[in-house]
Amino acid sequence: MLVLSALISGLGLGSMYGLMALGFHVTYAVSGTVNFAQGSSMMLGAVLTFAFAQTLGWPIGLAIMLALLLCAAYGLLVEALAVRPFVKRGSDAWLMATVAMGIVLDNVVMFTFGKEPRSLHSPLAQTPLEIGGLGLGVYPLQIIIPVVGLCLAAGVHYLSRRTRWGTAMLAVVQNRDASRLMGIPVRRIVAGAFALSAVFAGVAGALIAPLVNVHSEMGTVFGLKAFAVAILGGIGSAWGVIVAGLLFGLMEAVIAATLGSGYTQIISFSVVIVALAVRPNGLFGRAQVRKV
Repeated sequence: MLVLSALISGLGLGSMYGLMALGFHVTYAVSGTVNFAQGSSMMLGAVLTFAFAQTLGWPIGLAIMLALLLCAAYGLLVEALAVRPFVKRGSDAWLMATVAMGIVLDNVVMFTFGKEPRSLHSPLAQTPLEIGGLGLGVYPLQIIIPVVGLCLAAGVHYLSRRTRWGTAMLAVVQNRDASRLMGIPVRRIVAGAFALSAVFAGVAGALIAPLVNVHSEMGTVFGLKAFAVAILGGIGSAWGVIVAGLLFGLMEAVIAATLGSGYTQIISFSVVIVALAVRPNGLFGRAQVRKV
């Protein structure tokens, strides 16, 4: 029963990593850049959901929708201020600029929201599930989270393959200059990718907020693990990063249940190093073909 509980909670945790890694995939696929403020976007989603739902007493659905809208706005801000100016000049300084944007947001939230961790109450994270009279020690929210993650991954796949916006996105990936000549709004496509990336992170934050303490620094470790997941799964593959996130979460949960939480980071990141040594392009990634 303990192992089953650990597996279910691991799927929920892994879905959080997968959702954030999906955001890394979207921006990388469209622009060749990533948003290293992704962890801060996740924190923003959690903090705003808490503020709207618990502090202001708004309906949880409305609170989450508004929180995600503001996360999208933050994604647009990151692209406009920390990515676009440097990419225009052919500089890789967007790496540090996105990190700086995340640090700025973390500190703004710390001064406005406060330093003390807070708990968001939710009926989906209060009473553990019972099957056949046996308490699993798993909350309904931990089962809902993987479902949401897989649905969003399917949505990204459908968006990229079956819609005009997705087709334009793929065209930008293939040849940005040709796309611009064909009338595709390249700048808006890239900005939209960053907004979508921040929304994915915001969804992760809003979903996990009732299960963990909400505070200004909660996104730091999540963001680091999500980037590891994105590289492990193959950052160019949407399904790859989701599957890698689930595997990473399951691995963490099993290690914590069998050996103790003190070994989780040591073993999990060691496994990532070994996996990337064997598969440098990720578990589901493909080597890029370079034209000479």
